Amino acid sequence: MRFTKDHEWVSLDGDVATVGITAYAAEQLGDVVFVETPDVGKAVKSGEGLAVVESVKAASDVYAPLSGEVVEANGALGEAPETVNAEPEAGGWFAKIKVADKAEYESLMDRAAYDAFLETL
Repeated sequence: MRFTKDHEWVSLDGDVATVGITAYAAEQLGDVVFVETPDVGKAVKSGEGLAVVESVKAASDVYAPLSGEVVEANGALGEAPETVNAEPEAGGWFAKIKVADKAEYESLMDRAAYDAFLETL
């Protein structure tokens, strides 16, 4: 699993990356009440908006940590957005992306680097 400074996580399986927000991000948002996932087939570039998550505190964009094409969206979040809070780094994932360049994955932070980053906030 790798992480971004915007608090997204990525898990890579072959050339398909699963993307979600970190436990830290879910905690900062508070209770998630709505999630908008991307359409399957959408082309995304690293750093662009991928999904939207709304909580009782705020609405936030979830950014694509990698470039590629959305091959699956977690439609279950539409009926159970609270899954993002309950399982942010597991069942609360937003989308799966067929990765265009695996080198982008390697450039992201590992868990130790992300934890060190959190200590600076």
